[in-house]
Amino acid sequence: MVKRLFDYHNEEDVRLPVLIKSAEVRVAKNGKKFIAMIFQDNSGHISGKFWDASDNDIAQFKAGEVVQLSGKRELYQGNPQIKIFSLRLATQEEGNDPKAFVERAPEAPSDMEEELNSYIFEITNANWNRIVRKLINDHKKAFFSYPAAKSNHHAFAGGLAFHTLSILRLAKSVVHQYSSLNKSLLYAGAILHDLGKTIELSGPISTDYTVEGNLIGHIVLIDEQIVLAAQQLKIDINAEDMLLLRHVVLAHHGLLEYGSPVRPELLEAQVLHDLDELDASINMMTTAYQHVDPGTFTERLFGMDNRRFYRPKNGQTFPDPH
Repeated sequence: MVKRLFDYHNEEDVRLPVLIKSAEVRVAKNGKKFIAMIFQDNSGHISGKFWDASDNDIAQFKAGEVVQLSGKRELYQGNPQIKIFSLRLATQEEGNDPKAFVERAPEAPSDMEEELNSYIFEITNANWNRIVRKLINDHKKAFFSYPAAKSNHHAFAGGLAFHTLSILRLAKSVVHQYSSLNKSLLYAGAILHDLGKTIELSGPISTDYTVEGNLIGHIVLIDEQIVLAAQQLKIDINAEDMLLLRHVVLAHHGLLEYGSPVRPELLEAQVLHDLDELDASINMMTTAYQHVDPGTFTERLFGMDNRRFYRPKNGQTFPDPH
């Protein structure tokens, strides 16, 4: 059996082909350049530093390249990393197709699309339904192939659609429990809330932020798309139902310091924020649990306030989320 990144244990020598997910050139205290890398295969991703990098090293070891990695897995401040012994570009015989090293959602795009359509069918407000259908159709290819984030949660191919469906499944249960919720508004907001990431992010391989993503961000980008879609469909953007939809989407990060232009001031806006947080948190923790043994702690999770989490010894299993 061919080993993957997370089949190796701490203090074990590592030798395998991996994808460079990201590569940032930095300067050490001694004034020499090094490359802070994140390596990836379909078991997960792990960091490593390539010290004393030459100009040639910087030119060839870029994000998106498949390399043959030789090193040792270690722990640094409680987090796993690879101490690099050597690095070279992988040959065609060794496998140098970046797509083969990308983590993927646990469900097929066709299955996710079919389920998503069933939720769209339940959006009974005509304006919301038309807006959702148009924007999903406009961004369909990216929506079902992009990750939901560069690193923290659902950071794998198809993660954007999978995260959206996870929230819709949660929303379905919450709507059943609380009849006061406007199901159509909550579903429409859930489907659109992260759709701007198809513009904010570069794609599923070596994901990075686009210029639009860095300068504007996915929340404002999708609001702009909603406004443009309404204009094309001749829907009054100032009608109350459109203001409600835009508010639910604009407020989904909850706090101004987390990127929301406004805080939630609708029941459905608050619920969407809470479900978004819940699904992202569970995904981050479940993924981290996959990489540690029972009776030990996970690495510190940046997206969870840099906390680490204990995996109980009770035999609880955590199916691979991707």
